[in-house]
Amino acid sequence: MPYAVLLTAGAERDLVAIHDHILDTDGASAADRVLQRLLEVAERLAELPDRGRHPKELLAIGIHAYRQIIMRPYRIIYRVVEEQVVIVLIADSRRDMQTVLTRRLLGA
Repeated sequence: MPYAVLLTAGAERDLVAIHDHILDTDGASAADRVLQRLLEVAERLAELPDRGRHPKELLAIGIHAYRQIIMRPYRIIYRVVEEQVVIVLIADSRRDMQTVLTRRLLGA
């Protein structure tokens, strides 16, 4: 039975920001293509939610609740809660991920 895949408000804002950035730099077609691909990758988690690795930045501080799937250069960070895959962050992995993860997941 597939899991439900949900986006938090923060993850939805991430998608909008990614789309807007690509729209400004590479045009509508490229922005739409990347957005569609990110959504497809996220939806595939419905079938195999435990396939992602734990983010090393979170493991370093003892947090094992989150997993990630990579669609270069983007990282989709999520956690499995009962029968749901909750996507909490979608970010360009070239950013300082320790800071991004700490701010989003720990509210620091």
